[in-house]
Amino acid sequence: MKFVTYSKDEEQYVGVLSLDEKKVYSTGEFLPGTEYKDMVTFIKDWKDQWREVIKEFLALKKDGLDIKEVKILAPIIKPPHDIISLGVNYQDHLEESRRSMKINTLHEIKAPVYFSKRTIEILGPEAEIQGHFELDKYLDYEVELAVIIGKKGSDIPKESVKDYIFGYSIFNDFSARKLQRTHTQWFKGKSLDTFSTMGPCILHISETNYPYEVDIMASVNGETRQNSNTNMLINSIEDIIADFSKGITLEPGDIIITGTPAGVGMGFDPPKYLVSGDEVECHIDGIGVLRNKVK
Repeated sequence: MKFVTYSKDEEQYVGVLSLDEKKVYSTGEFLPGTEYKDMVTFIKDWKDQWREVIKEFLALKKDGLDIKEVKILAPIIKPPHDIISLGVNYQDHLEESRRSMKINTLHEIKAPVYFSKRTIEILGPEAEIQGHFELDKYLDYEVELAVIIGKKGSDIPKESVKDYIFGYSIFNDFSARKLQRTHTQWFKGKSLDTFSTMGPCILHISETNYPYEVDIMASVNGETRQNSNTNMLINSIEDIIADFSKGITLEPGDIIITGTPAGVGMGFDPPKYLVSGDEVECHIDGIGVLRNKVK
C-alpha cells in the first residue's frame, strides 16, 4: 500500500495508489464514511484492520482518478514537529564530510548525531526549490530514507520498534553548506524555506521486509551521484528509534530522516554544488522517485 496526499480542483485529499500506480483512490472510497484531507490525522486514526480492507479493495481494481489528473503533494505537508535528522550516518559520507567540512568533532563520533530540521511546508515531487543563492551559493542535495512514526511512544525497546513505524518515504535534505559551516550547528543551513522535499508516497510497513534494507540513489541532471543501500547505516532504524525515544515522546506523523550516503556535492573534488536549473532525482527501491528542480 502506497499512501499519498494529492490535490484535485484545489482541494486536498489523502488516498492510496492502485496496484499499478496509475490511479488514486480517496479514503472515502475504501473506508466509507471517511474523507481524510491530512495524512497526520489519517495516521493517528489508523486501525490495523484497515490493512486487509484496503488490500481487498485494491484487488478489485476499481475505476479511480487517473494519476495524471491530480497533483501529488508531499505525503505529509506539515509535520507535527520539526524533522528529526541523523547526521553522518553512513560511513562513506562520514569520511567525505571529514574531508570536505574539516570539522574536528567528526573524528569523535561515538553516538548518533541528531539535529533538527525546521520546515514550514514540505514540498512534494516535481516542486521547484528556491536556491536562496543570495544567502549561500553552495547548495547541496542529500537523498535519505524517511521513517514515519505511526503511534505515540517513548522509551521504546528495540524489539518493539517495528510496532511504532507507519511506513517509509523518500526525503531530499537540501543544505546550504556555507551557512552550515558558519553557524557550527546545522539547523539554519538545513532549514531555509523549500529545503525539505518528500514523496511521492508513504510505503506502509506491512509491504516491506523488516529490517528495511533497500537501494538508495540520487542523480543530478541524469548523472548518478549517490548509490548505496540502507544496510550501510551506521545506526540502524531500530537503534535510532530506541535511542532517540529515551526520555522523548514520538508521535504519529513524526518524520525521522536517517542520513545520506556518500556522493553529495561537497564531497567531490572539485565540489559539484547545485545551480539554478539543476534537476535532482532521488530513488529508493519499492517507494519510487522524488524529482525536484532548482529555481
